[in-house]
Amino acid sequence: MDILIKNARLTDEAPLTDIAINEGKIVTIATGITDEAKKVIDVDGRVVIPGLVESHIHLDKALIASRKPNKSGTLKEAIEVTAELKPTFTKEDIYERASKVLNMIIPNGVTAIRTHAEFDPAQGFTGFDVIMQLKEEYKHLVDIQVVAFPQEGIFKAPGTETMMYQAMEMGADVVGGIPYNDAPANDHIDLIFDIAKRFDKDIDLHQDFADEADHMSIIYLCQKTIDEGYEGRVSVGHLTALHALPDAELNPIIALMAKAKINVMALPATDLHLGARNDEYNVRRAVTPIRKLRDGGVNVCIATNNIRNAFTPYGNGDIFQTAMIAIPVAHLGGADDLPTVLPMITENPAKALKLEGYGIAEGNKADLVILDTKVVNDAIIDIPTRLYVIKDGKITVETTKTVKVY
Repeated sequence: MDILIKNARLTDEAPLTDIAINEGKIVTIATGITDEAKKVIDVDGRVVIPGLVESHIHLDKALIASRKPNKSGTLKEAIEVTAELKPTFTKEDIYERASKVLNMIIPNGVTAIRTHAEFDPAQGFTGFDVIMQLKEEYKHLVDIQVVAFPQEGIFKAPGTETMMYQAMEMGADVVGGIPYNDAPANDHIDLIFDIAKRFDKDIDLHQDFADEADHMSIIYLCQKTIDEGYEGRVSVGHLTALHALPDAELNPIIALMAKAKINVMALPATDLHLGARNDEYNVRRAVTPIRKLRDGGVNVCIATNNIRNAFTPYGNGDIFQTAMIAIPVAHLGGADDLPTVLPMITENPAKALKLEGYGIAEGNKADLVILDTKVVNDAIIDIPTRLYVIKDGKITVETTKTVKVY
């Protein structure tokens, strides 16, 4: 064997087990494995989980908060500030910032990322080209899916439609869109489906990012998904407008989303910061209704979105901390709810991203994280040190810590 992990805790109920890894795959999961291995790691009952999945992030516009702050904290100003800054980005600048963020994320246990890469006539493909380059350079550390993302809209920014097709021809993995920042929204969605079908790619939209539910296109998107036979191939980020609906209106939408198998990437760190800025009292959380979506059969994921820019002026690349934010915000701290959170940054986004061979099972890819905790149910709330990260059967990160208390 290449690696043998001894005495791993996979669940809080099952006995400790061993995991044998060879040639990038998990070959055996059993107790008392005696095969020789090049590397033996006795984790002494510590938790082993599949690699974390960062399902919605923007590498190309990270770490720019200090250049031009979003003083109002609103979504409107965040979009305006970023649009003003983007033409000043150089390839060298984007490469330095995006690689710095990758080097923050990877030691925290992420083995797969879906990143939105922007382009428009003002900045060209500067950022997109860099992200495609980083996808190749970092492939031994993390699997990266690149979303072709028209932040400034398509119809609002003439020339972007042609660039969307060019981005797909240049190797984008997913077709992105932003219906709420274009007009009309339904035409934007139709065009995204046309592009996706032409290239046989999945879709990932920034969807209904608003405090109110008065201009939503999620119902149209669901019906379009069903009509086009795209069930399970459409993901949406934000979707904050749903929080403004009473159950009588919300529940039928959730049922339709479940029927269309829409994946939802909840982005609490960003949405808490930008949302409900005009509320004078009883300030709303303005986060998509995670519990209700989950209970309605929707595949819900938790993701970071942005790190230290006009949309999110904080963050350190640790998706556990983002999940920890979601726990109180979405009332996920109860005994029955807490166990559903870890899958929102592992199994659920892996399903949304269609990661092949994901999960701790014989025959699957050996993408694993060893945590410095001995209780699976505490894996989020402990925010434990990631002691080892294993990618494709190779140790990519090893963390040692020394604590002295005097």
